[in-house]
This record gives sequence, C-alpha cells and structure tokens, in this order.
Amino acid sequence: MQPRRNSNLIYGLLLGVWVLVVAWQIEEHIRVREAARADWRKRSEDFAISIGAVVRGQQFRGAVFRTQLEPILDELVASETNGLATGEVISIAMLNSTNGVMASAGRTIDLEQTDILQAGEHWGLRSMTRVYPVEGVFLNPEGNTNSQAPLIIDQPTNSMRGGFPRRGPRPGDVGTTNDLGLGMTNVFGTNATGPSGPPPGRGFGPPPGGPPGPPRAGGPGPRRPFWARGLDDKQLQEMTATHELHGLALTLSTESLQASISDDLWLRFIIIFFAGISAAGAGLALRNVSKTAELQIRLVRASELNLHLKEMNLAAAGLAHETRNPLNIIRGLAQMLSKQTDAPPDIREKTRVIMDETDKVTAQLTEFINYSRPREVRRSKIPLNSAIAEVLRTLNHDIEEKKLRVETGGESLSIEADEQLFRQVLFNLLINAIQAVGVNGQIQIIAQRDGPGQVSLEIRDDGPGVPPERRQEIFKPYFTTNQKGAGLGLAVVSQIVLAHGWEIQCLANTPKGAIFRITHLKPAA
Repeated sequence: MQPRRNSNLIYGLLLGVWVLVVAWQIEEHIRVREAARADWRKRSEDFAISIGAVVRGQQFRGAVFRTQLEPILDELVASETNGLATGEVISIAMLNSTNGVMASAGRTIDLEQTDILQAGEHWGLRSMTRVYPVEGVFLNPEGNTNSQAPLIIDQPTNSMRGGFPRRGPRPGDVGTTNDLGLGMTNVFGTNATGPSGPPPGRGFGPPPGGPPGPPRAGGPGPRRPFWARGLDDKQLQEMTATHELHGLALTLSTESLQASISDDLWLRFIIIFFAGISAAGAGLALRNVSKTAELQIRLVRASELNLHLKEMNLAAAGLAHETRNPLNIIRGLAQMLSKQTDAPPDIREKTRVIMDETDKVTAQLTEFINYSRPREVRRSKIPLNSAIAEVLRTLNHDIEEKKLRVETGGESLSIEADEQLFRQVLFNLLINAIQAVGVNGQIQIIAQRDGPGQVSLEIRDDGPGVPPERRQEIFKPYFTTNQKGAGLGLAVVSQIVLAHGWEIQCLANTPKGAIFRITHLKPAA
C-alpha cells in the first residue's frame, strides 16, 4: 500500500509541474502579445504624427479644404499599404466634435463600436483602430482639446466672397503656408510650438477662444477669414461646430502582428505538448519500474513457493515409495492365505479383495512417483516403428482381450528423444486409447513428416471422443473420465512432451473418436 501511495504522490508532482509549465507558457504568450500590441500602438502614433504633418501643410488661415486633403490621404493610404511589410495603414478618418466623418481615405471605419468611443482603441481580427483627439494639429492622447483646431471645409464657392486666397504671406504675418513647425515634439499631450510656429492669435487657425465673432459695436472688430465671407454669425457657428477637427481615427492592418502572435502561440503549444509528453513518459517509466519491482517480488515469492513445493513433492514421492513396500508385504501375505488348502472360502474371497485393492493403490503410487520424478532428457536415435512394435507387444494381452484392430502407417522414420521417456509416452497414450474404445474397436498409429526438420505422431481411436471443453483439462493432474484411472497418465505424457520441447493436442476424430497428435519431433540425422 505504501509504494502505491508514493507512486500517486510522484504522479501528482509530475502533473503539478506540467500545470506550472502550462501556466508559465500562457503568461509568456500574454506578455509577448501585449508587447507586440504596444509596438503596434507606437507605430500607429508615428503614422498619426505623419498625418498631422500633412494636415498642417494643407492648413491656410485656420482652414483645410477637403477636396485638397482627401487625395493626399488616399495616396498616403495607398503608399503605406503597398510599401510597408508590417503595420499597413488601411483607413484614415477626420472627425468633428460629434464623431462625424469630415474627410476620410481607405476603408470605412465603424465608429459605432463602444470600445472605440470609450477606450479610444479597438482590436479586430486583422486590424487595429485608434482615435486620437486633436488640439490644433497636435495629437493629444489625453483628450484635452480647444478651439484652436482647424476647420475642414469644402472648396470655397462663388458665394464666399473674395474667391481663393492670395498666395504668399502678408507683410507682417508670422509663418507661411509651407511652415511645418508643428510643435509635435511629443504626441502624449505637450502642445509646444516649434521655433517657426505661429505665436498665439496669429498664423494658421482661429484665435484662442473660438471662431471669430461678429464685429464689435463702435470698432472694426476681428477680421473674418476669407472662407467665412458671406456667412452670418449663426451660420459661422454652425459651420464651426460641424467642421472643426476634433479627432483622427486611424486603422492599421495587424496581419503580420497576428502571424507573429500565432507563431508564438504554436511555439507555446509545442513546449506544452513536449512537457506533457515528458511528464507522461516519466510517469510511464515510474509505473514500469514499480511493476518491475512488484514482478521481481512475486518471482522471489514464487521461487520460494516452488522450492517449497519441490521439497514437498520429494517428500511425497519418498513417502509413496516407502508405502509400496508395506503394501507389497500385505499383498504377499494375502496371497499366501488364499493359497492355503484348509482356508475357508470366505477367507479366500477376502484375500482376493485385499490383493485387488492393494494392486490399485500400488498402481496409483507408481503413477504418482512417475509424475513427481524430475525429467532429465537424454536424447538418442529412436526408430519409431521398432519402438511402437515393442510397446504393442507389451499391451498385446489388453489388445487381444478387446479384440482390437491396431494399424500402423506412415513413413519409416527415426527421431531424437529419450528412449525410456518416449516409450512411456507411447504406453500411456495407447493404454488410454485401449481403455476408451469398445470391443472390436480400432486404433491407428501414424508417423509422418510435417516439413523440413519436423515429424508428427498421431494416435487415433474410434471411442466416444473428448468434449471440446475438456480437451485442455485432460492433461491436468488427477483429471480423468475413467473411473479406474488415477488421472496422472496424460499429465505424465504432457510433462515428458514439454521436457522434449514438443507439443501435444487432443483433436476430434472423424466420424468419432479422438486424436492425440504430438508435433515438432526432431528427426534423427
């Protein structure tokens, strides 16, 4: 019981180690996935900075014309999609304060997903979408915006008086339309302008505090931009609310990212699989070692029991041998009494009974001694026909008493076997056949070659035969269907056959009877 408990403890430890390996690999995969996603977020921010530079370059007096911006964004999406092996830009969208799309390029971005609006980020199966708040043309992930953001409007029409803006700066203006001093030295919320950026209230964009209001009474008031000429104050406020840039939505393809994550996942699976194989192999090896130890213990116990049985067998054989001597004396005295002339008839009858019972006990003791005797095979060349003829002469009286027909056939062969033991096999099989058949029965003895280096011997009879369920049991000790037998004759035959390395079978004879076939006899050279 203790070894079994120890084995269960070791199995539990192996399982625990495997579970730890699984947990470790899962944690490592999550770490690798998050690191890859962080790298993709950084790439998205880099692309957003580039797009901010594009917007900055197209801005003129606080306005960016959509008809001029969208073709540039389309080219940016196309160039990024075809030019980059990883992190391709597949969608760009410019958003107003109500998350409406004012300008876009590439695929349509679904802004109805809650995680985009709440967390500013959405991971799909093959893409990643991020929304960046805009402050002026500065990207501000912290979400703080002001009214300095430019307006994205359509191309000015004839209703906007003044037509297209004149080229070049006015005298006294700070900065030009080609000025790229974006002040985007940090995408995480710093809004510091560069050395060439406009000072507050001047340059690209409306002044702080919102779009230009109506002229103040009694004074000239702030000058309206060229694109707002012909619009009243209400129309200007509505246009500012719907066309002011508040956010940038950017979608990157994550196919290469998913491929790397999948490769890492497969690697973790392989590690977990081999760890499981190793744990299972260690458990199987432990089980085999435990079974081997148990088998060794059983073999030792069986060897001790076998030695004890051999000692008991020798003691029983010695006892049987010593018992035959008193039985022979008893039989001799009974025979002397039966031969006395003055003995009464009842005394003579009793002496004959004593002799018959003594003969039965003596025969059983003889069979027991033969069965318990060690079989030491001394092989020699034995002609089959002469050995069979000699055994038949020994049984001639029994054969003639039942008027049996005994036929011998097959080839004239010689085999290698212990002569005394082989004759005992023939004697036991023939006496068993003689006892099985009735008067005028038939017995056949056939020897033949089964192939190169093999000979078989069959003894057939036309008796009642042996039922199929008993054809294996008849070779066991003390099993017999004959009331006069002791059940050791066929057991002795099986013992001698096995000692020679042969095989014996009990088969059905056609149309009736039994066949005892001995195979794998070795022919003599």
